[in-house]
Order: sequence, then C-alpha cells, then structure tokens
Amino acid sequence: MADQVPNNPNGPAPDKSPADTAGEALEAVKAAVDDVARTAESASAPATAGIPSEPTKPGAQQPAPQAFEPPDFERSEENALAGGIDLLADVNLTVKIELGRTRMLVEDVLKLRDGSVVELDKLAGDPVDIYVNDRPVARGEVLVLNENFCVRINEILTAGGEEVAKR
Repeated sequence: MADQVPNNPNGPAPDKSPADTAGEALEAVKAAVDDVARTAESASAPATAGIPSEPTKPGAQQPAPQAFEPPDFERSEENALAGGIDLLADVNLTVKIELGRTRMLVEDVLKLRDGSVVELDKLAGDPVDIYVNDRPVARGEVLVLNENFCVRINEILTAGGEEVAKR
C-alpha cells in the first residue's frame, strides 16, 4: 500500500518532484491574485472617472452657488401631529367631572336615603376637576345651560397635574 501512487486526473506525472508541484501551485495562486487585482481596479475606475485630476484654477468658471433652504421642521411636526390626531378621532375615552370628595363611614353610607345631603370638600364656585381616563387634564367651573349642567374649561394641566394654560 505504501508504494501506491495517488490517482492523478491528468495521468501519471513522471519525473516531477514535490518542489516542482509546489512551484506550479504557487504560480497558479499568483495568477489568481493578479486576476482579482485587475478586476478590483476595473471596478473602481468608474467611481473616479468624474473626479478631475487637477483642482480647478481660481480664474476658471465655476457654477454659481445656490442658497441653502433648510426644511421647516416645525410645520412638518404640526402636520404629523394633526395626521396622528385624525387617526385617533374615533377612540372612546372616559371623561369624569369631579365636583368634590368626602370620606364616610360604612354606617353613614348605610343611612343614606332620598333627600340625604352629603357634604363635599369643595365650596360652591370652586373649580371642578376634569379627568380623562382617570388622569387630571383640566379644571373648570360648573354652569347651567338650557337646564343642563355643563363645565367651562378654565385651566389645562400637564401630565404631572401642573397648570399649563389659564383662562
């Protein structure tokens, strides 16, 4: 088995030493590397084709500069916000108007009947709190319009409950 010669697709290679075979392999690798280098050079040639090899001279005619107009980001934000609000226009929200609060014992709640009076922590004329989905969003005053109660908004609150705008 030791004296078997490996199969060679080109037929037997008489009189070739391992050094000759290695030299041929090295030449084949060099040729492949040169081929890749030529391909890379031809691929980069169009990228530099439009770039002048020499800088333009001061006396040469240059294109007139154009004024730069930055985009109006404020308007685009307003348009995006308006478009987003339109998408949410048909979403139902829970709005609660709170006239006031009180604490009662269970005993006192059980005594409530028709005509019972419950005192609140706010005085008549004090602003009422307006909640949307259990978050405070505004304060207003109670009015009567066509025999119905309504609320006029007097203050808009931030997410933290602080005043943003007051009427």
